[in-house]
Amino acid sequence: MKILMVLTSHDRLGDTGNKTGFWLEEFAGPYYVFKDAGAEIVLASPSGGQPPLDPKSDAPDAQTANTERFRKDAEAVAALAATHRLADVAGGDYDAVFYPGGHGPLWDLAEDRDSIRLIESTYAAGKPVGAVCHAPGVLRHVKAADGTPLVKGKAVTGFTNTEEAAVGLTEVVPFLVEDMLRDNGGKYSKKDDWQSHAITDGHLVTGQNPASSEAAAAAVLALLR
Repeated sequence: MKILMVLTSHDRLGDTGNKTGFWLEEFAGPYYVFKDAGAEIVLASPSGGQPPLDPKSDAPDAQTANTERFRKDAEAVAALAATHRLADVAGGDYDAVFYPGGHGPLWDLAEDRDSIRLIESTYAAGKPVGAVCHAPGVLRHVKAADGTPLVKGKAVTGFTNTEEAAVGLTEVVPFLVEDMLRDNGGKYSKKDDWQSHAITDGHLVTGQNPASSEAAAAAVLALLR
């Protein structure tokens, strides 16, 4: 069982002057769900190397058992510092693809041609594609085999408009995940803000927010089993 995790390389939070990137729990939670299940995990990002960490996800109040485990895991820290360039990755080598969130993916991975091709080919091959929190934004331009949006008619979730408003970034992000999924024909659903919510439709798995990270990864594993 070989799983590719794709992280953002984008570190600028619009024109705010603040930093963004990937959200630590949304990487660490799924990473250990997969690792503890015996999966081989490969990490990639558009630029390769160390992906930028959203500094807010490194704050004391954002820490979890998974993030604490990651900090003590020299092998995982080293792997994250040396992600493969996404353009060099052969999607056919993997049994599933998973995207952690953070705001970064809304700027780079949502528009990245290599990422779009990877998702389209993985899904067409009948393999699981998972994304959590802001990462369902990477599905923005992904098409199904018939040329329609991949999410059209599918049950999906992702970071809610009210969650985005709560963190004060509604006017900063390039698009709202909830609106995009609805506009592309997805059957969007959500739970209360910050509650765990993960949905599987066929072999597409989406999670609503950081609290959904482990549930989304577990859903991908369930498809692989």
